[in-house]
Amino acid sequence: MQNMIWSGRIVFTLLIIILFNSCTQDSIIHPSIANYKLIPKAQRLDTFPGYFLFNNAQVFYTNKELTPLVEDFIMFSQKRLDVQLNIAGEKITKNNIILTFIDNPELGDEGYQLSVENETLNLVANSLKGFAHGLSSIKQLAMLNSAGGNIFIPNLQIKDWPAFEHRGLLLDCARHFFTKDVIKKYIDLLSLYKMNVFHWHLTEDQAWRIAIEKYPKLTEVGAWRTELDGSSYGGFYSKKDIEEIVAYAERKQITIIPEIELPGHSQAAIAAYRHLSCTGKQIEVANDWGVFKDIYCAGNDSVYIFLEDVLSEVIALFPSKYIHIGGDEAPKIRWEQCSRCQQRIEDEHLKDEHDLQSYFIKRIQTFLNANDRQLIGWDEILEGGLAEGAIVQSWRGMQGGIEAIRHGNRAIMSPTSHAYLDYGLKAIDLQKVYSFYPVPKELNKEESKRILGGECNMWTEHVPNEHSLDSKVFPRMLAMSEVLWSDSSGRNYAEFKNRVHSHYSILDQLNVNYGNETTPFQYMINTSANMIEVAIEKKISDIDITHQLNGEKTIHSYQSILKFDRLEESTIIAVANRNNKQIGDSLSLKIHPHLALTKNIEYISDPYSEWYTAGGIGGLTDGVLGSLDFRDGHWQGFWGNDLECILDLDEIRSDISIIEANFYQYNNSWIFLPSDMSVEVSTNGNDWNEWGKAKNNIDPRQRGHFIYTMRIEHPEESFRYLKIKVKNIMKVPEWHEAAGSDAWIFIDEIIVK
Repeated sequence: MQNMIWSGRIVFTLLIIILFNSCTQDSIIHPSIANYKLIPKAQRLDTFPGYFLFNNAQVFYTNKELTPLVEDFIMFSQKRLDVQLNIAGEKITKNNIILTFIDNPELGDEGYQLSVENETLNLVANSLKGFAHGLSSIKQLAMLNSAGGNIFIPNLQIKDWPAFEHRGLLLDCARHFFTKDVIKKYIDLLSLYKMNVFHWHLTEDQAWRIAIEKYPKLTEVGAWRTELDGSSYGGFYSKKDIEEIVAYAERKQITIIPEIELPGHSQAAIAAYRHLSCTGKQIEVANDWGVFKDIYCAGNDSVYIFLEDVLSEVIALFPSKYIHIGGDEAPKIRWEQCSRCQQRIEDEHLKDEHDLQSYFIKRIQTFLNANDRQLIGWDEILEGGLAEGAIVQSWRGMQGGIEAIRHGNRAIMSPTSHAYLDYGLKAIDLQKVYSFYPVPKELNKEESKRILGGECNMWTEHVPNEHSLDSKVFPRMLAMSEVLWSDSSGRNYAEFKNRVHSHYSILDQLNVNYGNETTPFQYMINTSANMIEVAIEKKISDIDITHQLNGEKTIHSYQSILKFDRLEESTIIAVANRNNKQIGDSLSLKIHPHLALTKNIEYISDPYSEWYTAGGIGGLTDGVLGSLDFRDGHWQGFWGNDLECILDLDEIRSDISIIEANFYQYNNSWIFLPSDMSVEVSTNGNDWNEWGKAKNNIDPRQRGHFIYTMRIEHPEESFRYLKIKVKNIMKVPEWHEAAGSDAWIFIDEIIVK
């Protein structure tokens, strides 16, 4: 092929000639014209002038094992590209797509090599998995390169393999039910983007979705719930449905890992068979979100018989070597009050209820191992001692995975910080997912080998249908697919985002209702001792931003920095528009200048949670108030402990008479108002006087999200230091579904007036 330098006009003219002459093989398409923007990015890709005409090509292969993949590839080409490929009995003179098994250790179990040169497209791999990934690359290239009614694959050479063996998506079908067609659609999308695991969350407090022949009431009763408005909601997958979906996934080389939750998140099963609980009382399938205290009774042998029967049928349906058993968020209050559970602790010489959970998990693992299956559980299975060989899926940050690996086990990483796609874009946008890497820096080279990979998790409490599911998962899953396929070197978000934009046309063709990449803008806040400055930073370039201040009707075009130096609380509501159409949700910001802005805080109690920091050490004196979204980044959370801190005003003052703070309650998520807040004052930081106390009179049973202000007023006196003590209720109350779990307190600011 002769290298030539073209002017832009000559290239454009030549392309038109090519297209209008049916793309004859003698024509040359230069690499600068062709679209090579694969996701995930190939490990090695070289490009050359020229192309392979995809229209009416012949597929040639000799190994019958490839038949399902080839048939799927031909069906995809006909349905999505309107191209009729044919299976050739022998190689023909041109337009060959040739699939050949090889033995190349460099490619590993899932790698492939693709070579395209004018009249021949060669795909080689060591395994069916490798061929599946190679065919996915061909599908993407074909969908990206079409013009004038023709489809071409640009000349290239690719050598490609994954960095991690476990590249998954969790879909929660228990909180909301999704049809077989939706499941198949997502299996197709996983395959197209070289993910290889569909983690199917099938049981919960709110539903049991898998039919079990030995226990029919699990779906007769457990698959349906009465909603708060009195309507019935539910659905389940029959044995035939699951066999069909598993076979469909196998053809795509996708492994389905079923999740059967235990010992917690089991209220739907207990509603169907009440003897499985500690109390034996009849309860209903849960119709609200959260964590529930009725869990499987660890002291009742019939529970283990039930679970072994269920898992036997699950094993028969799913060929995966892994079974996920959950193991997370299991309140222990029923076990603490259950004579059978306490007897089990005594008989097995266990220390406490955490040891009892470990006993429960290990007993289930023994059964799974005896049936040639391996157990995966959420990082709570570390509590009380980790079973040998169990795989930990770390969701509460990366620490659980690190601990498992140093125990000699393996881990899958899916932390809430980067992998939870049910979170909004303010918390996790496309760039945040792309910044994820599943190997913590704390691990050495040998330890790192025990990281299997990662998953993005799609919990569906607030995702009721396919439309909202698509908009949550995409385009963010594209980032996770690349994170888990590639290594950590050479990442360039701007370049990746450019490739994502090319793939929107593919997602359109596949009927994916993808959402936004990020929030259109963000507030930039600069707090000084006597002023708060607010600016808006565009995260999307071609938008206009307008705002309203303190509920006024006037709509302002946002052009300059807003400055606030008064003590009154102010609210800004900003909106992004493109072509007079609103983009994304409006974004509200509440600010409250006060006398302690930027003043130093020293924490006497255990510090705030790493999940809820309000921006860090200065989060309680930055003048920014939290919203009704407790994940908005402006709330500081304390889990299972009080808040006690000392605020230094830098000088002795005698003009302060009011201290107040906002607290949050959403008891579904174990967030409760504190029982009280007290303030002591000092001039020297050593000698303290009681200044005032405020008690909370709000009923902790009150449902919903709300904010409550605790306020202390006192005659003016001289002091420099404030010691603030906020009392946590410590444990979720006994009447609550998650009774006995550690309780949260959330605070957004310590306001000094």
